[in-house]
Amino acid sequence: MAWRWPIEQVPFTGILITEATRAEGGWLLNKDGYRYLQDYDLGKPEPTPVLRSMELGPRDRLSQAFVHEVEKGRTIESPYGPIVHLDLRHLGAELIDTKLPMVRELCMAYERIDPVKELIPVRPVVHYMMGGVHTDINGATPIDGLFAAGETACVTINGANRLGSNSLPECLVFGARAGKAAAEYAASAKPPPSVVIRQADDEAQRLDRMLSADRGTEQIADIREEMQSTMEDSAGIFRSGDSLTKGIDLLAELQQRLGRVQLSDQTRVFNTELVAALELANMLDVAECTLHSALQREESRGAHQRTDFPTRDDARFLNHALTYRDSDGSTRIERSPVTITRWPPGERVYGR
Repeated sequence: MAWRWPIEQVPFTGILITEATRAEGGWLLNKDGYRYLQDYDLGKPEPTPVLRSMELGPRDRLSQAFVHEVEKGRTIESPYGPIVHLDLRHLGAELIDTKLPMVRELCMAYERIDPVKELIPVRPVVHYMMGGVHTDINGATPIDGLFAAGETACVTINGANRLGSNSLPECLVFGARAGKAAAEYAASAKPPPSVVIRQADDEAQRLDRMLSADRGTEQIADIREEMQSTMEDSAGIFRSGDSLTKGIDLLAELQQRLGRVQLSDQTRVFNTELVAALELANMLDVAECTLHSALQREESRGAHQRTDFPTRDDARFLNHALTYRDSDGSTRIERSPVTITRWPPGERVYGR
């Protein structure tokens, strides 16, 4: 799995400022007030003037340039990590209020910043996940009776780096197909087999253990924050074998700590703390799948960028990675082929 990394997140709030700010002429500035994107090859076609077009580069390339600026010490430290500035001041109040009114409203309401007069602090953030539960065109998974759609599923319309707006057909079109197929299955389904009944019993026992009063002293928020930092450090905009291996080891420790989480709310009605613990357990599982599959994919493709394997390798890795957890707790990766129909893979060149 890999993620789409836009750079327009306002730190602290988690709000994503629309990339329309760059389309309207916004600039990205480093700590020296320098439009640093001119130092990087963003794949923009000529003869568009570089100083006009560089902020119009694709989101992932802009986030990669941000990382290079961090490495050069040309970003600004903040309580929420390194940042750069988005500058809209030269656009003027009339254009901002006409074309970008929500941007101004969000900045003033949540950061007390007026983009007409002040710089907006921004940094990259995970925006969308490519990959997910393996499904067919109707949302059916290999597990009988289990359906998935949207960002949860991998119906293979995105590849390794989603195009803008593909999330809408993914949710609406395949969500509708999955919902229809699931309803038809439920209407004709036979009673669940005994193995499913036993699995449901195991899940009930897991909930009982999580609500036990003597589990330990670990806090959900602490583990979640460490998981987030581990994933950004080990499998962020750039990845390497060393960073992925380190991340796998750290996640194993967090999985152990999860078993010692103490829930102060031990009721069974509207227990949001229990929901948060279950969500954390799921996120840790997904995180492990991501790191194990990324470690074995020794290439760079789309949003999966390995510094130790910087080129794409169709001979070995033009396939899907399917991650399994065996009964002994170990992780196993299998491959499934990619069906090429109308457009074969090509070089990413942006109009050249």
